[in-house]
Amino acid sequence: MVAGLAAMPISTASAESNGGVRVMPLGDSITEGTATPGGYRIGLWQRLASGGYTTDFVGSQFNGPGSLGDHDHEGHPGWRIDQIDANIVGWLNTYQPQTVLLHIGTNDILQNYDVAGAPNRLSALIDHITTAAPNAEVFVAQITPLGWAEGDAAVNSFNAAIPGIVQSKVNAGKHVHMVDMHSALTAADLDDGVHPTAAGYDKMAAVWYAALRSVPGSIGAADGTEIVG
Repeated sequence: MVAGLAAMPISTASAESNGGVRVMPLGDSITEGTATPGGYRIGLWQRLASGGYTTDFVGSQFNGPGSLGDHDHEGHPGWRIDQIDANIVGWLNTYQPQTVLLHIGTNDILQNYDVAGAPNRLSALIDHITTAAPNAEVFVAQITPLGWAEGDAAVNSFNAAIPGIVQSKVNAGKHVHMVDMHSALTAADLDDGVHPTAAGYDKMAAVWYAALRSVPGSIGAADGTEIVG
């Protein structure tokens, strides 16, 4: 299985902007929202709006329902870490996000693509993000579960490397933060063993929102002003 099967069509469109803090949702079909177009971005947008935060989702991709106030994102169904890495500098230069939400690695496991090397690829990707956007707040997720034992064992092994990767970036003075997305969901929250259900995506949204609120400046102030520093 590939984390992009049965994906809804994705289109590009003129960027939507409300002048708020630029946030790039970055990853694969779990960012795009397979099974539930818009995915976690729906609940995250709604929480941000209800909380009084003015944010501008950015990216070259565009999808989701009307209940998602900003449809821009950088979620690419079926993509692995290396494929995101091959394009990331261009996207960052184009969209200049102040915050990046990174959830990637599922397809490395599903495609059995040098799984042992996936943590090193993730580390390199984070380095490229922090070099191209040194002032951005980068949130790196431990990825969501897979619905069968062998697959989730590989997920757990990959996720186990992420705290050390993130800490190494923090020690180097980078604005990098780890988000535990794996423990927020169970197999019951998966639509097809890979992609979350609508309720599962909303659980992801709650985790992202809490993480963002814990880092001053990542989404500005609740009155809509930007926090610099």
